[in-house]
Parts: sequence; C-alpha cells; structure tokens
Amino acid sequence: MSQLPAEIFKAYDIRGIVNRSLTADVVRRIGHALGSLAAEQGQKAIAVGRDGRLSGPELAGALMDGICAAGIDAIDVGCVPTPVTYFAAYELGCHSCVSVTGSHNPPDYNGLKMVIGGTTLALDAIQDLKKRIEAGNLRHGKGERRSADVLAAYVDKIAGDVRLARPMKIVMDCGNGVAGAIAPELFKRLGCDIVPLYCEVDGNFPNHHPDPSKPENLADVIKALRETDAEIGIAFDGDGDRLGVVTKDGEIIFPDRQLMLFAADVLSRVPGGTVIYDVKCTRLLAPWIRQHGGVPLMWNTGHALVKAKLRETGAPLAGEMSGHTFFKERWYGFDDGLYTGARLLEILSQAKDANQVLENLPNSPSTPELNIKMAEGEPFALIDKLKKNGRFNGADEIVTIDGVRVEYTDGFGLARPSNTTPVVVLRFEADNAAALERIQADFRQAIESVWPGIQLPF
Repeated sequence: MSQLPAEIFKAYDIRGIVNRSLTADVVRRIGHALGSLAAEQGQKAIAVGRDGRLSGPELAGALMDGICAAGIDAIDVGCVPTPVTYFAAYELGCHSCVSVTGSHNPPDYNGLKMVIGGTTLALDAIQDLKKRIEAGNLRHGKGERRSADVLAAYVDKIAGDVRLARPMKIVMDCGNGVAGAIAPELFKRLGCDIVPLYCEVDGNFPNHHPDPSKPENLADVIKALRETDAEIGIAFDGDGDRLGVVTKDGEIIFPDRQLMLFAADVLSRVPGGTVIYDVKCTRLLAPWIRQHGGVPLMWNTGHALVKAKLRETGAPLAGEMSGHTFFKERWYGFDDGLYTGARLLEILSQAKDANQVLENLPNSPSTPELNIKMAEGEPFALIDKLKKNGRFNGADEIVTIDGVRVEYTDGFGLARPSNTTPVVVLRFEADNAAALERIQADFRQAIESVWPGIQLPF
C-alpha cells in the first residue's frame, strides 16, 4: 500500500490541509482502518458527524465509505457540533464515533476526532492506524450506511439537566461555526434571551476566526455587550467543543478561571473529587481546588489525553486552558462547549450580579496563549533542545510532562509544542507586572540560546 502523509497523524486527532495532505482517498482509507479496528473490538457501527466546513460533506462521505468497506455500519448524524457526535455514540448505543472537523483551524483545514469502543484514540493508537493502512491489515465486508437525527435528544438531555434560577440575556457568538445550528435554540430553551452574532453556519468563516481562545476573536462580543443590555457574553469555536466567556465590562474570563467556578460547584456535591487541568492553566487553580475540598492534578494538554486521564482517575471534572471543559458529574465526560455554557449560566443565574461572581475569581497578571510559528516538526525539536540545554534563572521547579513549564516563587512560564499546528505555545503568569517581565526575559534568553535568530512574540 502507498505511504500516507505522516504529518496528518497528530497526537490526539488527525488534521491536515484539504486536497493536499488530507484528501478524500486518504480519509476513505482511514475510515477502512477505523472500521477494521472497530470490528476487532466487536463493535457494529460508527456514528459520523461533521462540522460546517465546505469540505465536510465529501470527507464524511469518503470516511463512511471506508467504514462500510470494513463491514461496519456507518450512521450519518449530519452537520452537528463535535459534542453532538460524541453524544450520538451514547444515544445510539454504538460506543464509537468520528467527528469530521477542523476545529478552530483555518477554512482549508479539516480532520478527524475518533472514538472507538468508548475510547478516544490518541498517541500510539493514531500512529497504529497509519501502520495498519500501510501494511494492508484491513477487514473487508459490506456495512450499511444510514442516517440518525440526535439533535432533539441532545437538546432535551441538557434542558432536562440544567436549570437556570432566573432568565438571563446573553450575547452569543458562534463564529459561523457549526454551534450556530443548535446553540441559539438550546439556550432559548434554557430561558435565555439571546443577542446572536454570526450564528449562520458558513465554512468560509467570513467574520472572524472561530477560536475564542484568541482575544481578538472576542472583540465583537465585547462590543455587543457594551451596546446592549445583555449581562454576559459567550462564544464557541468552530466545532462547538470549546467555550469563551466575557463579562459585561469586557473582561475575558479565561478557561482556567472558568474551571475555578466549575470546580467549586462540582466539589460541593463531590467532596474529595479530583479536578484535572492542563499545563497551560494558572498556578492559582491548585490552591483553589484544595480550598474547596478537591484534589488538583496537572496533566498534558490535549482533549484525548485529558479524557484518558479522566477515565483512569474517575475525576468528576477536567479542563484545559484552550477552552475544553469535561464534566463527568451529571454528563458524559467529553468536552462540550454548549453544555459547559449551560452549566456556567446555571451557576451565574443564582447570583443577582453574574459579573461580580466572575470578576471575584482569583486572578494574576498573565498573557493569553502566544504562538511561535515554525516549520513542521521544528516545535518539537525546539522543546527538546530547551529540555536538554535551557537554563532558567531562579526556577523553583521545572515540569516536563508536556513541554517545559518553569515554576518560580512569583509566577510561571510555559513553552510546549502544539499537536495541531506547527507552533510553540507560550504562556506566562506572575504576581505582578515586573515579575511577568522578568520571567519572559528569562524565557527569551533560554529560547534564543538554543535556537538563535528565532522570532519571538513577546
């Protein structure tokens, strides 16, 4: 069998540029491998959903052709948010699903998020798919292709679980991503009055990039909050599995601070529970979790890796700085921006002033995620050099479970390679502006010493 492009097989999903590294033929072959893997595990069917990208229908079709070629049924759940595809695996009882999605990447990207037999594929399991295809280790049969509509069941499930104490008026920015197909209806059902922004699904993303982790993509939410009587703003990424939050005053509540709110709420019902968070999160999170009777656990970034740890530990809650939040308490444990938004409003609706609740959460001077753009493969090489030869002055501890996180008495700095795009992700936090500047200078010196001439974004 011919070789597949190695660069599309990422750490926790498959991702590539459509018609270059990610073609319909490549996706069909991956579907055949996924169907073969499912058959070996005794699975009978795989649910397939897709986001609103223009390439979605063709790639989802190719994927289902491949699944059926392995003798496994393919259940088309249509153009839905990624969490709805995950939900379909439970609702339809098939335990396996694939979301055809480019997530927050530019319009010319697409990819696959894969769950087989209840386990999200990551790391070696994704590399094994490539090896399986190239070795021709595939099952053959004739699976059936059918359709299922799970959107109504999904909305009913959330509306039956989440109760707002009072009606709320909110700004909702769907960024022309697939969340726009369902989020307005869901939140109206919960009792919200909505000021909608870009809720029409459009795979060209004509208004702004569908990535609420970048402050510039929340500018329209901030403007709408200023110009209307809405009390809070929420935003979703391209496939609806991540949430952005903005206060009435225009303050962005980054996901690690959102996680504080969720941790206090969940731990009130699950005392002693573990709360998992990724290496990009604030250092204020661990003491907050302990203060509320929980056990903090720092882990690798990556939705599949966090889900695996969630399963292993039985934790009721996990979250990532990128905006993925995972509720196992009252929900299924997968990352779901829509459900997370509903849980957020459930908590905030209990207060007369929702913004005060958010603004009272502990905070420190920090940067958003900063990116060093590099060539494919270079981010991992840079981090390897930093681990081996980087020198950090005054460091209390260096954590290397995922990149290099350097803990100082008065802050932290992080550099880690992204598993989705060829960038090094950086983040800094400190007790004050002077400490933040010092830590950034320390990182600048360390990075430039191992990679001379590099262009840094700070």
